[in-house]
Amino acid sequence: MSKNRQILDELPYQKMLQESLKGELRVLNAHLPCKQKPLSDLLSEEYPNVACNDGNTHLFKRKELEYLASMLDTSEQKALLLPMLIEVNPGQSEMVIICRGEVEEKVISKILDMPVTPEKKGILIYKPQLALIRKSLKTTTQYLFSSESSNQPSPLLPNYLL
Repeated sequence: MSKNRQILDELPYQKMLQESLKGELRVLNAHLPCKQKPLSDLLSEEYPNVACNDGNTHLFKRKELEYLASMLDTSEQKALLLPMLIEVNPGQSEMVIICRGEVEEKVISKILDMPVTPEKKGILIYKPQLALIRKSLKTTTQYLFSSESSNQPSPLLPNYLL
């Protein structure tokens, strides 16, 4: 069998595997919020929470919200959408904090006590840095699982992030 023919025969199989993987990732990401909320709104709620795609409610610890508020001025509290999403791609040593503006950059920089530079997709962090972030922001961050290795946004991102 020629190499070109073999490649053509494998295309439907590859496509099927990709579709299967996308389905599995959707299941893994069912915990993601339907919509993120500004920090300022969450601070005013008696029980700060967001609704998730799987029908559950994600609760925020008030202590974490107040910690974030202590780093930010009023306008920044309105701009910071929670939970912050951390994109995890199995097999890679780095993760990406999905960043929509300078507020996330400021928060992550203060927590890590070092300057961070957002890339196209977000703020690139490594596993030791992830541990520091999650230690401080356990309920105000969530994982987004992806199979994307490019610097393009994941097709699994919720629509409100695109």
